Formats: sequence, structure tokens, C-alpha cells
Amino acid sequence: MKLVPSRRTSEINPMSTMLNMFDEFFNRAFEEDFEEENFRAMPMDIIERDKEYEILANLPGFKKDNVKITVHDNQLLIEANVEETKEEKKGTIYRCERYSGNYRRNLLLPDNTDVSKISAKMEDGVLHLIIPKKEPTPQKEIVIQ
Repeated sequence: MKLVPSRRTSEINPMSTMLNMFDEFFNRAFEEDFEEENFRAMPMDIIERDKEYEILANLPGFKKDNVKITVHDNQLLIEANVEETKEEKKGTIYRCERYSGNYRRNLLLPDNTDVSKISAKMEDGVLHLIIPKKEPTPQKEIVIQ
């Protein structure tokens, strides 16, 4: 049985629009049915600040050359691939916990993000993305003649 947290619409106020987007993102992560045998969703933290969003994604053992980040139609796709083919025929393996395969995460970015200025760096197995927010355009009142 899957338990998915939900929020009633009466609890939503205009300030929580961003939180709703992230809630939906995390709820979908639990509901997704991954068909690929060797596929995992990477764990990540999403932090909102006044002028930017920060994403920290755990990618232990991955090199930055094996990580691909793309943005298309306000969707941020992070893919990481590791191909290790070590074959060792000494003894019997009783437990295998090392992971070899693919990580993938797809996030729907809010409309106020400046996708042209996204920056990324990778350090100690953690992918660090900074996604700047666009300056809000002031509301213009149109005078009726």
C-alpha cells in the first residue's frame, strides 16, 4: 500500500504555490512506476530562497562527465549513468550493495525561473544546481480611453 501525503485546497494560500509544486513533485516520485530494471531516482533536496532555487542531488560514485542536465519546456532533467563491468569469479557473492546503472530525475520548474542562468557543479558525489529566479514584472494598469 502506498501512502501519499495530500493537502486540502482550503489550506492553500497564494504564498504556497511553490510549495504545492514541490509537493506534487515528491508525490509523483512515490507513485512513479519504473519499468527499467536498473534505474533509480536520485535523492535530492530542493531549497527556495528569495532570488534562487538550490537543488542538491546525491550522486555518489558518479563522475561529472557521466552526468547530463537538460532543460526543455521548463522541465529540468538530470541523468547520471555509470557503466561498471567488473567480473570477478572468485568465490560466491552473498551480498551485493554497490550500484551500477542509471539515475534520472525530472522536475517541472516554476514559471519564474531563469533557465538561461542555471549553474551546476559537482563535488564529493553531490550535484549542486543554482536556478535563479526572474525579476517579477510590475503589473501595468491600462487606462480606458
